[in-house]
Amino acid sequence: MFRSAKYLFISVMIVFLAWPGAAEDGMWLPHQIKHLNLNSMGLKIPVEKIYNEDGVGLIDAVVLVRGGTGSFVSKKGLILTNHHVAFGALQQASDKEHDYINHGFLAQTPAEEIPAPSYYIDVFLGYEDVTSYVLKQIKPYMTAEQRVKTLEHIEKKLAAKAEKKGKDLYCRVSSMYSGNRYYLFRYKRLQDVRIVYAPPQSIGNYGGEIDNWMWPRHTGDFSFLRAYVSKENVGVPYSPDNVPYQPSAILKVSSDGVKPGDFNFVLGYPGTTYRKYTLSELEFDIQRMKQRIDTYKDIINFLEEAGKNDRSIQIKYASQIRGLDNGLKNRIATLDGIQKQSIIERKKDFEEKFSQWVEQGTPEKKKYGTALTEMENFILENRDFYQKYQRFSDLTYRYVGPALLVQAHLVYRTVTEKQKPDIKREENFQEKDFPDIKNRIKDAEKSYHLETDKAYFKFLLNRMLTVDKAWVPGVFLPVLQEGEAGIEKYVDGLYTTRILTDPEKRLELLQLKPSALLGLNDPMINLAAELEKELSILREKEKAIKQQREDLRKVYVAGLLEMYQGKIAPDANSSVRFAYGLVKGYQPRDGVTYLPRTTLTGVMEKETGTFPFEVPAKLKELYQARDFGGYMDKDLEEMVVCFLNVTDATGGNSGSPVLDANGEIVGLLFDGVYESVAGDYLVVPEFQREINVDIRYVLFVTEKFSGAHYLLKEMEL
Repeated sequence: MFRSAKYLFISVMIVFLAWPGAAEDGMWLPHQIKHLNLNSMGLKIPVEKIYNEDGVGLIDAVVLVRGGTGSFVSKKGLILTNHHVAFGALQQASDKEHDYINHGFLAQTPAEEIPAPSYYIDVFLGYEDVTSYVLKQIKPYMTAEQRVKTLEHIEKKLAAKAEKKGKDLYCRVSSMYSGNRYYLFRYKRLQDVRIVYAPPQSIGNYGGEIDNWMWPRHTGDFSFLRAYVSKENVGVPYSPDNVPYQPSAILKVSSDGVKPGDFNFVLGYPGTTYRKYTLSELEFDIQRMKQRIDTYKDIINFLEEAGKNDRSIQIKYASQIRGLDNGLKNRIATLDGIQKQSIIERKKDFEEKFSQWVEQGTPEKKKYGTALTEMENFILENRDFYQKYQRFSDLTYRYVGPALLVQAHLVYRTVTEKQKPDIKREENFQEKDFPDIKNRIKDAEKSYHLETDKAYFKFLLNRMLTVDKAWVPGVFLPVLQEGEAGIEKYVDGLYTTRILTDPEKRLELLQLKPSALLGLNDPMINLAAELEKELSILREKEKAIKQQREDLRKVYVAGLLEMYQGKIAPDANSSVRFAYGLVKGYQPRDGVTYLPRTTLTGVMEKETGTFPFEVPAKLKELYQARDFGGYMDKDLEEMVVCFLNVTDATGGNSGSPVLDANGEIVGLLFDGVYESVAGDYLVVPEFQREINVDIRYVLFVTEKFSGAHYLLKEMEL
């Protein structure tokens, strides 16, 4: 069947730059690792030591850390991750008197470790293919709405059945290849997470947003956390009686370092990629990214201005601003990469080749060819709806909406969902999600300032004065008709609420019935209820539209799977993945060549004396004395700080361990280069580089700079 497409296949490969099976374009599922021929690339250990379906492998030491990745590095539940992954916990623990963001933190004893109540750790236990069972339930006559509800029910049912086997199990079904495959993943959820050590931001965030996504990089982006469980080894919320978790696997740390050409591999939880998107989907996303850039810029400017003369306000909004800054630069870099790397043209060429492959094949294959045109028409039909849904949902999204409105809506939705049987509740509102909901309610108090939040609400409503009124919630239309004066009076009235400003009272509200909650006649809760009337309708429509889009892409991706005989990696979706490649520099533009390693000398060369290029005095002393504690690179005779490799990663991989050919940690992934960001849509191998902090720099800072010798001893170094 594929013999007739041989020469076409070669041309596709040239256009798509090593699309299937290449190290540069592959976030592989664990069971796919054995098919990658890694030993020829340089792997020295058996692949079964990475993932052992019937036993313990290295992958069992790698955990999901609230949107990022970490890895167990000691038998006492010690977790190594990025500074920016732990940043939210540092921010929530900080105040003007205890500024752990600026000064860092070190617990000298377990009793000094700081709880991070909004954090959890998911420990990978295994997964299984449930495709056959899921797809049997989907009937040809079903509408998109019926398919959504059926899939939701099946996924919840499978997860609930699996979770009955343990008190702390957290399971979920993940769709792969746009619904062509389904897998049930099982995790042990650890709810007691504590901060052990974080360097000051002058190391952990050296270079700040200026250096974000850029090379050369000189950031010591690492922190240590610890996971605790009950004495019965059950993942429970914080208790002083809890004990350190004893993982089934830990990763060994190597101090041998890296050099150009070394084989590396990465294990982690990449968030989302869009490489199987059609051209029409990519072009639509470009429009949405441009809009998002404007929104993020406005919010960042507002929040920075609000806190410019008050450190306490700066601390409260530090995590939100950092996240928005990261998202802003990511989108700018993506758009820049799409243009400079001719990604639209590459997509066009590939889709033309795909269509030719379809036409040259059997009649059965021709069903794949219509998906591209159908998707294009679908996007055109639903473009305005996506705009409206985005703007409506932003108001209750915790990183964009006003904090008190977000809290009011969270309380109202939780109370409303609690009235349903557990299996019929919306995703993220089931009983198993309540600990996270409660933590979000308690911890919100540390991430907003009341007067700033009120001013922010007014700012958002004033922005609505200039947008299409079809994109504005109906409850705000009378207010906007009265202009700025009406907005001022309206928002002041909302902030007469007294219930929502107390986190303990917010938690008490969760026990009420919806009628009793509305009976309190709280202005912010009433607003949340009115918004939810519109949002619930939009949400159901969005689900159906999303399913229709997924169904169209499912046909296209089924064609890709047939075209490449299944040898393509699925898009990332926060499930555990494997990627591999070599330590290697790159050429971002004409006349410029980047070496793959940076050193402490570069840290000193960038110093300006103020953040983000402020070097701590002790670090200077260590550098000047060349007191590197045995972590110096013998070839360079320097302290290596960061290095590049040709692996494959995206958001969610932050904190992923970078392992050498022997399966030992040589680095910690924390970023990609600016030119690689567009790789979420299409990988261009010559620019696909990830940025990693060298593990020797991690050890050097931990031991020599901070004096945390006991951590190295605990890691058996």
